[in-house]
Amino acid sequence: MSSEEFEKLHEIYKSLFEELKLLPEKALRSQGEERKRLVRTFDERKGEADEVLQGMDEELRSAPSAFRNMMSTKLRMYNRDLGKLQRDMKTSDSGSSSQAGVGSHPGVYSYENQQSTQTQSQRALLLQGSDSLTNASQSIERTLRIAAETDQVGTDIIEELGGQREQLDRARSKLVDTGENLSKSRKILRALSRRLMTNKLLLGVIIIMELAILAAAVYLKFFR
Repeated sequence: MSSEEFEKLHEIYKSLFEELKLLPEKALRSQGEERKRLVRTFDERKGEADEVLQGMDEELRSAPSAFRNMMSTKLRMYNRDLGKLQRDMKTSDSGSSSQAGVGSHPGVYSYENQQSTQTQSQRALLLQGSDSLTNASQSIERTLRIAAETDQVGTDIIEELGGQREQLDRARSKLVDTGENLSKSRKILRALSRRLMTNKLLLGVIIIMELAILAAAVYLKFFR
């Protein structure tokens, strides 16, 4: 949204509105061609004001939501103000026509006024529907963003759990290796223990044999 363009349109509308709000009273005091000229001028200026409001509405569509909601409310108020001025203009036109002896039939201007009022009502309803759709779209966007963030958190948790599983698998492998090493150590210790017992037995036999030889030598020397 161009804020400069919106402000420019806003100033144009205020200028047109200031001119429009003076015309019903002037038309009420006028008669004949002057009154017709004022009615034509009012219709022209109101058409310009409607176009300006439509341009402002188009500029608001790309505005931030907070600013758009606030100014959309003002636009609806501006449309109601224009409708009130048009009803005042119709009243002044009817009053002038009655004073001039034309009668109370509103004619073509009354039909156009009714059509314009219906158009303004439909436009106000469309603006309200557009605001509702915008709010719903923003709500959906927030929901989708939260869902995406939740999905990302779930993915991160799954990846973290996968890393912890790998760590547990490595720890289990280390425990298995440690158990195998302990089994090998036990086998080695058993082998060493058996070898030590064998060495002790051999040493005992050697000692016994040496004692027997020594005893035989003593016997042969001293007793024979």
